[in-house]
Amino acid sequence: MGVSRRQFCQSGVLAACAGLLPALAVPGQTGSARTVPSKIGAVKLSGAATAIEGAAVRELAGALDGPLLLQGDFGYDGARRIWNGMHERFPALIVRAQTTADVARAVDFARQRELLLAVRGGGHSWPGHSVADSALMIDLSLLNGVTVDPAARRAKVGGGARLYDLDYASLRHDLATTAGIVSHTGVGGLTLGGGYGRLGRRFGLTIDSLLAAEIVTADGQVRRLNADEHADLFWAIRGGGGNFGVVTEFEFAMHEVPAMMYGGIIQWPMAAARDVLDYYAGHSAGFSAELFMAPGMITGPDGSAALAMDICHCGNLADAERELAPLRAVARPALDGAGPTPYLTMQTRMDGMASPGIRSYIKSGMVAEFTPALSDSFLRSFEPGQGIVVNSFATGGAIAQVGETATAWPHRNAHSMIAAVSFWSDPGLDDTRIGALRKVWSALEPHTGGYYANIQADDVEVAGNYGPVYDRLVSLKTRYDPLNLFRLNSNIKPHPSG
Repeated sequence: MGVSRRQFCQSGVLAACAGLLPALAVPGQTGSARTVPSKIGAVKLSGAATAIEGAAVRELAGALDGPLLLQGDFGYDGARRIWNGMHERFPALIVRAQTTADVARAVDFARQRELLLAVRGGGHSWPGHSVADSALMIDLSLLNGVTVDPAARRAKVGGGARLYDLDYASLRHDLATTAGIVSHTGVGGLTLGGGYGRLGRRFGLTIDSLLAAEIVTADGQVRRLNADEHADLFWAIRGGGGNFGVVTEFEFAMHEVPAMMYGGIIQWPMAAARDVLDYYAGHSAGFSAELFMAPGMITGPDGSAALAMDICHCGNLADAERELAPLRAVARPALDGAGPTPYLTMQTRMDGMASPGIRSYIKSGMVAEFTPALSDSFLRSFEPGQGIVVNSFATGGAIAQVGETATAWPHRNAHSMIAAVSFWSDPGLDDTRIGALRKVWSALEPHTGGYYANIQADDVEVAGNYGPVYDRLVSLKTRYDPLNLFRLNSNIKPHPSG
């Protein structure tokens, strides 16, 4: 079952392999398929146990261009594992889609049987929505192509591509678009949830550069979305998450960027942290659109608390030096690593800390104003040595120039997004790390309203987060996915009556 019957026939090696692979049965002239049980245990959308007939599984495998994997197949474990190592789950079936048609066939198969369906793009879902026990899982990792048209300043990106794929392909032409801060994040999940990144104040959220998309909806239909075709769905996927289907291709507007930007980390000791935060709070509204700043509380190399500022300036290098001079003058940094730096270096800086397989937990929230009270909580809630980082990401700039309801991402007027995150490798630390982070977050949460769904480890209240766009999202969900087939996400439930 590791390859489809179509692929196996085309390979021309059936006869040669027949004696070497006793697990393969040969049903006549049509090809070959791995022997599967007559029934395969699975789970329905309702949560009830069910069984999938083996004959149907073989038929699905034969219709696919990519492989269909069962537990025990070569490649199954690699396909089911996602970035956050806390989620060890075992799907009933994994469709490794090679084409959009594969996705449509898998969606049809799941809908017809009302099977729980998980969709894996980059696999970076903090709560593990990319994979589920006994579900049908669609793995998009083979759909990872990136094609850049430098003359048109456009890029077409497969639904399984990662941010590094996009950045690497586009930066060769001195082009980029807003694309997160960890390079092995999936383009799909980042985009559907809005899309923060170091270029956001200059070019907006990732969704603000999205020109079109190809999506497979719950009815198995392939639709092309843009401002003129299925404009309602195009509005919904720009911030509404994976609620409306599986996006197999994105088309982005790309923007000219310098080959060398100005960025890096500046760090201050705790004694200077309040002065630096006060400067940030008081002046960040006046920063140029080219300047991204992300202040965070970290445990320094000596074990003490420190304030670290992640900086990226995508404009002229001399302008960056001038704009950062007042910040540097607030207090003497303990470490100053900001300077001319390739953008791709900035985009991969956090990859090691957030390496695949790490265990992680995060809480996030939107902040209307960076008040003195928030600064107090930022500093007082943090205890060094607990393996926790508290971050703030400035918004504003081009992000705030889009209307609050122009897309399905409603937090345009927020000053910042704040988050508390922890990474660890020992499963025995799960309760300790999660408990410590929740304690920190309890001090920060009162200053927030709504959250950034892309970096939220728990399933939390959705309606309030979407605020003024929620009713419209529910209406579209009811129209396009009345079964709530796409429910493993920050879920917008359809009206019960359909």
